[in-house]
Amino acid sequence: MLQRRLGKVGPLTYPLGLGCMGMSDFYGPADRAESLATIHAALDAGINVLDTGDFYGMGHNELLIAEALQGVARDRVVLSVKFGAQRDPAGRWLGYDASPVAVKTALAYTLKRLHTDYIDIYRPARLDPKVPIEDTVGAMADMVAAGYVRAIGLSEVGRETIRRAAQVHPICDLQMEYSLLSRGVEKSLLATCRELGIGMSAYAVLSRGLISDRWDLARLAVQDFRSHSPRFQGPNEQRNREILEPLRELARSRGVTMAQMAIAWVLARGDDIVPLIGARTRETLRESLGALAVTLSPAEIEALDRAFPEGVAAGARYGEPQMAHLDSERP
Repeated sequence: MLQRRLGKVGPLTYPLGLGCMGMSDFYGPADRAESLATIHAALDAGINVLDTGDFYGMGHNELLIAEALQGVARDRVVLSVKFGAQRDPAGRWLGYDASPVAVKTALAYTLKRLHTDYIDIYRPARLDPKVPIEDTVGAMADMVAAGYVRAIGLSEVGRETIRRAAQVHPICDLQMEYSLLSRGVEKSLLATCRELGIGMSAYAVLSRGLISDRWDLARLAVQDFRSHSPRFQGPNEQRNREILEPLRELARSRGVTMAQMAIAWVLARGDDIVPLIGARTRETLRESLGALAVTLSPAEIEALDRAFPEGVAAGARYGEPQMAHLDSERP
């Protein structure tokens, strides 16, 4: 449990990574001081993967991480950065640009904001339908050769796109939503990655907070995208909370939290998977770290697999416009 490797060509990592998105965007206001303290606490615990995107808070997240890393040895941290999402000054989505020129321009700004000479894992946030994946990965490979990027990753792409990308340059990992309520990766993506020696960074392992004893829909801020996401709306939200009862009962029987049990389940899917914990506070970080002490028996894993088959959740994981951009959801 001390280390995992993200694919054949990826870095050694702690079993859990820290997803920093919520410290800047999408989940409503965040406390800056607490965000910095949470990053420091994660590093002190041994976590080395910090996952971000240049469009999280329009650069704010990268600047926040840079501030947190002042005085921290660069080789202690694995910086995983997504690029390509285009937004206007009001934060509205304009599409994706993963053209070769955009790859190199976005990287230049990211290096400046993060105050670093290189990015450990660089990945397009989504497939750009206007640009062949070979062109995008080719430009990223140029940046690897120049020393600005250590490894190339992908995010939310399908198996054919993965294969085409891997023919251009070795791929470190695929970033995908993976939880008890989102098991779509098991249909073919996980097998494809393992065939090609590609690891997986699993995000939203708690289904964006739904799989938690802390969940309270009424407390979501107006700016929180979950306020408008199908899985968290009306009857869907109610149904999804009811679905979680078997997990809640199992967690009680083990004397752990529902979140810890859910993270332990993702950890048990394979040592080539690194769950990204979206903790915004030290308290939730401590709870997530407690999952490392939870070892599920084969019988418990089988029971959870039966209780949460693929497709069990009510409502899509994104709204219809966002789902249309997910190459990973195409047949």
